[in-house]
Amino acid sequence: MPHADIDSAATEFEIVRPRLFGIAYRMLGTVAEAEDVVQDAWIRWQGTDRSQVRSPQAFLSTVITRLAINASGSSRARHEVYTGHWLPEPVLTDGDPALGAERAEALELGLLLLLERLTPNERAVYLLREAFDYDFREIAEVLETSEANARQLARRARAHLEEHRSRRVEPAERDRLLRAFLSAAQSGRLDELEHLLAEDVVLYPDGGGVVPAARRPVVGRGRVRTIIEGGASNLTPDVSVTFVEANGELAAVMTRGGEVLALCSITAGRNGIDRIYFLLNPEKLGGVTPR
Repeated sequence: MPHADIDSAATEFEIVRPRLFGIAYRMLGTVAEAEDVVQDAWIRWQGTDRSQVRSPQAFLSTVITRLAINASGSSRARHEVYTGHWLPEPVLTDGDPALGAERAEALELGLLLLLERLTPNERAVYLLREAFDYDFREIAEVLETSEANARQLARRARAHLEEHRSRRVEPAERDRLLRAFLSAAQSGRLDELEHLLAEDVVLYPDGGGVVPAARRPVVGRGRVRTIIEGGASNLTPDVSVTFVEANGELAAVMTRGGEVLALCSITAGRNGIDRIYFLLNPEKLGGVTPR
């Protein structure tokens, strides 16, 4: 390929890259897998007769979606044999709150985790519709299906997600609860901490078999309090807590001597904090170092 053609192809690809990564990341839940799929899309773009492509963005978005659907089978298989409970890999989003999308949808760790319940096609339809504002005709073309089937997939996806999502509090209240939760945990005010939790709160720890952590989600206010009490001894004075924007929401990053130890994020409803996500696996924390 002549250098001028390579440069032109690279320029067009880089313009669309944030969107491509945003689709792949939401579909697969990890940065490395998303980057692999983006690289595959770049290879295909180089071999495409681009003179026949009217819209590089539309063409490449279709390519990345189909590649991500194909990759999601092996991705899910890896999650099923993961040591402990698998959580999506967090990413800082203060520089790009929407992560290449028209709307900052389907970025929260909790929602990405729920998306795992959907089939790959349901997930793709939901993401293209809710985050990237595709109409159903465009979605049908991407998935090579009918518009009626695309609408049906969207209805099923929303129904599955709504079944497992409670009504959320406003972001400012959620942020307040996160700060209060961590303050109470650090200072050992466990009665105060317990009052912040919904009765059916679930703690999702992800140590990946690298860092000690519960292998299954911990359910219930009393059990979560016990886990937090046991782990509070790790919050020694030399551990710093920094608040960052990760996956479009406030999260807390714990560091010691510049090394990231953990990331904590929550979701909250009218009864208090109902989901707590603790990322402890160092393989997933490389992208959340406070700036």
